[in-house]
Amino acid sequence: MTASASSLTEHIQPIAAGAHVTAAAFIGGAPALALGDGAALIGEPDSLKRAAAHPDGSILVAASDGKRLITGGDDGRVVATSPDGAVEQIADEKGRWIDALAVRNGAIAWAAGRDARARDVHGVVKSYSAPSTVRGLAFLPKGYRLALAHYNGVSLWFPNAAAEPTLLEWKGSHLDVTASPDGRFIVSSMQENALHGWRLADSRNMRMTGYPKKTRSLSWSHDGHWLATSGADACVVWPFRDKDGPMGKAPRETGVRQAKVSQAAFHPRALVIAVGYEDGFILLCRLGDAAEIFVRGPGGGAVTALAWDADGRRLLFGLDSGVAGLLTLPA
Repeated sequence: MTASASSLTEHIQPIAAGAHVTAAAFIGGAPALALGDGAALIGEPDSLKRAAAHPDGSILVAASDGKRLITGGDDGRVVATSPDGAVEQIADEKGRWIDALAVRNGAIAWAAGRDARARDVHGVVKSYSAPSTVRGLAFLPKGYRLALAHYNGVSLWFPNAAAEPTLLEWKGSHLDVTASPDGRFIVSSMQENALHGWRLADSRNMRMTGYPKKTRSLSWSHDGHWLATSGADACVVWPFRDKDGPMGKAPRETGVRQAKVSQAAFHPRALVIAVGYEDGFILLCRLGDAAEIFVRGPGGGAVTALAWDADGRRLLFGLDSGVAGLLTLPA
C-alpha cells in the first residue's frame, strides 16, 4: 500500500447496486457484485452490466476464481457468470437452497443440505452425503480435496477417491471453513462465537475464543502467516507462522472501534487488511505498525462484502442496503 494520505474517500467511485450485496469479486479484472435480488452486477462503475443469474430467486452464496462469478441461490441453482455477462447453469438442486460454495482452478463445489458435490475441470460431478447439513466448503491448496464444515466437525474429502472422508472432530456446530495457503491448517468458525482449528500433520486441536459475535469473515495474508477475522470490536488477527499456529500466542487486534467488524480482507501482496464494520465504516489497517487509513464513514447499513483485485490496487465493497463502491489506491 503506497497511499500516504490519511483518507481515501475521494478515490471512491460509487456503485448503485440497488440490493443487498452478498459478495464481491473481480472477474477478468472487472468488478463483480452478487446481489440478494438474484442479479450479478459486472463492470466498471460507469459501464455496469446486470446479468440475471437467478431471476426467480436470491443469491445466498458466491465465490470466484478470478475468471467467473459462481453463485448459489434459494432457487436451488448454481450459476456461473462470465465477465461479458453470459450466464451458464452449473447445477440444479431442484429448489433446495445452496448453502455453501467453493471454487479453485476451474473446479466448483457446492452443498445443499447434507449433500455436497464437486465438479472437476472436465465437468465430472462427484457427490458425498455428510453427517449433517454442510454449512461451509473450502478447497485445500494442494490436490483435489475439500473441507466440509458441519455439525461436530470438518470432513476432508477427496472426490476422486473411494475412501471415506477423514473427520476432524470437535463438538458443536461448525459454519465457515478455510484452509491455510500452505495447507498446514484447517480453521472453522462456530455457532458458539469461536474459531476451531486443526494442524493437519497430526490433527492437533486449536481453539480460538473470546469473540462477542459469530465470526463469518476469514481472510489469510498472502504469506499464510496471519488469519484476519470478524466478530469483535476490532479485526482479530491470529498468528500461523510457527508450526503450532496460534497456540500459546495472543492474537493481534487492529481497527478498534465501537462497532463490530463484519468483513475482513487481506491485501494480496502486503500485510494490509481492509476492515468493514456493521455500521458501514471501512478502514485500511497496516499490520506492521497499526497505521490506519480512512476509507468510508458510517451509514448505509453493514459492510457485507470486500474484495481486492489481483494487484491490490482496487478494493470493491458492498453493504446490505445496496450501497457499493470501488476504491482505487493512488500511486
